[in-house]
Amino acid sequence: MKLDVLAFGVHPDDVELSCGGVLLVEKKEGKKTGIIDLTAGELGTRGTAQTREEEAADAAKILGVDARENLGLADGFFKNDEAHQRKVIEAIRKYKPEVIFCNAPEDRHPDHGRSAALVSDAAFLSGLMKIETMANGVNQEAWRPKYVLNYVQDRFLQPDFVMDISSVFEQKLEAIKAYRTQFHSPGIDGPQTYISTPDFLESIIYRSKMFGKMIGVKYAEGFISQKMIGISSLDALVKQNT
Repeated sequence: MKLDVLAFGVHPDDVELSCGGVLLVEKKEGKKTGIIDLTAGELGTRGTAQTREEEAADAAKILGVDARENLGLADGFFKNDEAHQRKVIEAIRKYKPEVIFCNAPEDRHPDHGRSAALVSDAAFLSGLMKIETMANGVNQEAWRPKYVLNYVQDRFLQPDFVMDISSVFEQKLEAIKAYRTQFHSPGIDGPQTYISTPDFLESIIYRSKMFGKMIGVKYAEGFISQKMIGISSLDALVKQNT
């Protein structure tokens, strides 16, 4: 299945928190969307790999993605080396996305920056014909996405552009809240963590409002591009309120 947009997250819930709105907007526009979780988030304080898998499946239904899979890399211990790059290359060549989203280039959690470098390197290498990979006994075709975009996570990083997600923001929150063991959810027991307080979800809302204010809309998500973004028409510019 060829996808238009493929979002990578090192942990289940990274995508929902940071670019779930864009996936919803693109899906409404008729695009094919998908998610690749690199790990099961098995080192997380709350929940288990199994509960997070179930929650990821619930979130995928809310987002309406066409595909979601987990590469099964080791949470906390994966590396940006050839073996791991080849796993990501295989996923990229399988889905042939035009645009890839991936983790923040540097962040509070060390997995995020390492994941961003891994996906970025693999996206480039995926376009080299002399790197051979196979799926189901068949050689995969080389494929390089047009853009690799980093989303903004815990630490504030100045985005290169922001995208209006006002029309789908409530649905984005539903997808986040599908991770009942991870975030504040009445009736769910577990040790308190950095992300399980009500304040954490409030910070997600405030960040979206701040990015939205930058372009005169209610809610937006921000992204960093590794290359210059061009437009074919001035109509592509968001009209800001003055």
